[in-house]
Amino acid sequence: MSFDYVLLIGVGFIAGFINTIAGGGTLLTMPMLIFMGLPPSVANGTNRVAILIQTAIGVKGFQSKGVTTHPFSIYLGISALFGSLIGAQIAVDIKGETFNKILAIVMVLVVLMIVFKPKVSVSELVERTTGKYLYISIFIFFFLGIYGGFINAGIGFMMLIVLPYVNRLSLVKSNATKVAVVCMYTVGAVFMFALNDKINWKYGLILAIGNASGAWISSRWSVEKGDKMVKVFVVVMISILSVKLWFF
Repeated sequence: MSFDYVLLIGVGFIAGFINTIAGGGTLLTMPMLIFMGLPPSVANGTNRVAILIQTAIGVKGFQSKGVTTHPFSIYLGISALFGSLIGAQIAVDIKGETFNKILAIVMVLVVLMIVFKPKVSVSELVERTTGKYLYISIFIFFFLGIYGGFINAGIGFMMLIVLPYVNRLSLVKSNATKVAVVCMYTVGAVFMFALNDKINWKYGLILAIGNASGAWISSRWSVEKGDKMVKVFVVVMISILSVKLWFF
């Protein structure tokens, strides 16, 4: 195995770990794939192969610890799946240099939402996963699916805002839901990128080895550490990534 492949697996492991507990791993894997010679649109599609396998393993990791939000996550996943088909189709033809511009703006908005969000102790409130709150989330996740299908980077942070504050899920349950939803809509994204011949399957599967390993460890670790550790990790990661995008 060449050094490039070892490096790809290593980067994938880190990305899979942080994707599962927070988000932003795509900001590591996309540049790596481009560095290895892939055009931005192909790197975007190739990355989805790793994300699909990573999230499938992450779901199993949460389930092994008894954490699941089924069928709530299924409803959101179906909505996001339809959105991802639209987003992935847009991504196929967009110019590579447009990625960072859009992503930087989105990440700054996410940081502002985290800083100025209302203080809510979700541990003291009843989960809201049925009725109007379910429909609100289904609506929101359709548009999150469009963004996820388009580029995916930073989508975890957005979901970790919606799920605790609309549906009153703990951060651990929000993470479990996020991973399940991303897994479902990534199926649609992979289909669209593959249909347009925008996937390097060899690189995607090698990257998936690292992503899946990181996701398995992260999913189980986050359950054991609880909400407090997850919250610290999320705030640190989103701050670092937003500064990197904006200034570098």
